[in-house]
Amino acid sequence: FLQLFFSFFKTLVGKEIAVELKNDVVLTGTLHSVDQYLNIKLTNVSVVNENRYPQLTALKNCFIRGSVVRYVQINPSDVDTELLQDATRKENSPEVTAA
Repeated sequence: FLQLFFSFFKTLVGKEIAVELKNDVVLTGTLHSVDQYLNIKLTNVSVVNENRYPQLTALKNCFIRGSVVRYVQINPSDVDTELLQDATRKENSPEVTAA
């Protein structure tokens, strides 16, 4: 199941995303990479609420551990829905065993 998300996020490399963390910090930036644990590396990072988190305003690049991510927001135009639907169908299709 995680492989589906991993493959999906790999198609978003180079795109702008927003990542909401479990501690309510929201960071926006360009997705640089993602790994099989859904750890995210962002470049060109900015903090959505700079007044609340002034210590993060100097942040330019960051690595975000997958276990601290609450939500990832992506631009709908960056999503290849047909590819995602096909991958979901393949993921949920019953296994065919050779006789």
